[in-house]
Amino acid sequence: RHCNIVYYQDWHRTKRPKPAGEGGGILPAVAHSISPQTHYADPSVQSAFASPRNTLSSTSGVVIAVNNEPASPLPGLLQMPAPQQQATPPQPMSELPFDEEAKLVYGVILSLRNMIKKLSGRDEQFVNYRTSTYKLHLYETLSGYRFVMLSDHNTDSLRFVLRQIYTGPFLEYVVRNPLVTMDSRERGIDNEYFRASTDRLIRGLSVFP
Repeated sequence: RHCNIVYYQDWHRTKRPKPAGEGGGILPAVAHSISPQTHYADPSVQSAFASPRNTLSSTSGVVIAVNNEPASPLPGLLQMPAPQQQATPPQPMSELPFDEEAKLVYGVILSLRNMIKKLSGRDEQFVNYRTSTYKLHLYETLSGYRFVMLSDHNTDSLRFVLRQIYTGPFLEYVVRNPLVTMDSRERGIDNEYFRASTDRLIRGLSVFP
């Protein structure tokens, strides 16, 4: 409602999103994959604590385990060669930072919405548009929230799915949750229950590959 993205999730994106830059305007708790990158002076600290599943803090001062290889093998022991692992090719990354992508999507939606209202009147609503590569679906609530989904360009309208997300997980785990701040000027609305419920709803669709 304040022109800020408050939640993000992807499933089959061909290019993974590039994290937003420092000062890009992305609110905290939107999604870990698009949060601004944290730069560390020591590269070993970055590799140890960059994982989203790692709950340790680099300032805790507690070392759980250190796996250091010996400088030379012990005498009388044969050193077995380490098994070779096939390196998986990295997934291509989007050229634009995520905050720039969010601004472009919002600008397109706002422009098309205003154009349709001027050409067709107030009774007409902008619900989706399609290009040669993707299709954008839009569902707007009376409270000012806009639910946007990008899908394959051959997919039928998914506006009913966005309405199900609003009437289901959003109302249950966001609106009725007293621990969630509904002011999108300070923080996103992401939480584990909302993310898991949305993921389960999307994966249960017949159009989901």
